[in-house]
Amino acid sequence: MKEFVAVRVQDPRIQNEGSWNSYVDYKIFLHTNSKAFTAKTSCVRRRYSEFEWLRKKLQKNAGLVPVPDLPGKSFFSFNNEDFLEKRRRGLQVFLDKVVHTTVCLSDSQLHLFLQTQLPIGHIQDCVQGLTPYSVTDAILTYASSNRGLAQAQYSVT
Repeated sequence: MKEFVAVRVQDPRIQNEGSWNSYVDYKIFLHTNSKAFTAKTSCVRRRYSEFEWLRKKLQKNAGLVPVPDLPGKSFFSFNNEDFLEKRRRGLQVFLDKVVHTTVCLSDSQLHLFLQTQLPIGHIQDCVQGLTPYSVTDAILTYASSNRGLAQAQYSVT
C-alpha cells in the first residue's frame, strides 16, 4: 500500500474575542499511514505565532534545505473572513509541503506540533530531553486522551 500523509487546516476560530489578547487558531487534522508518524490520526489547534515558531525551528534544523514559506503576517481585522480564509489556505499549503519534505519529517518538533497540544516551550523541553516524557510518550498520551479523540471525530466531515 502506498504511503500517504493528509493534513488539513480547518475551522479558524477567534479565541478571547473582544479582548486585547484575542487571536485566531486553526484546527489541524492529520491522517496518515506513514511510519514516520507515531499516531495515524491526530487533531490539534494551533495559532499563527506557533506556525512561525515551527518554521523557524524547522529551518534551523534543515540547514541548507529551504523550508516552505508561511503566508504573510498582516494586521487585518480577524473579522475579515477573506483574510482568515486566505491565511488558512496559506497555512494548508505550508503544512502540505512540510510533511512531504524529508528533512522536516525527521524533526521531532514537527511531530509534537502536529500530534500533541503541548505548548511551544514544552515541545522544546521535550525535544531536548528535559521532560519526564519522551516525544513518543507525549504523542501516544495525547492520541489516547479523550480530547484528541473527540477533536478527531469532530473533524471527519
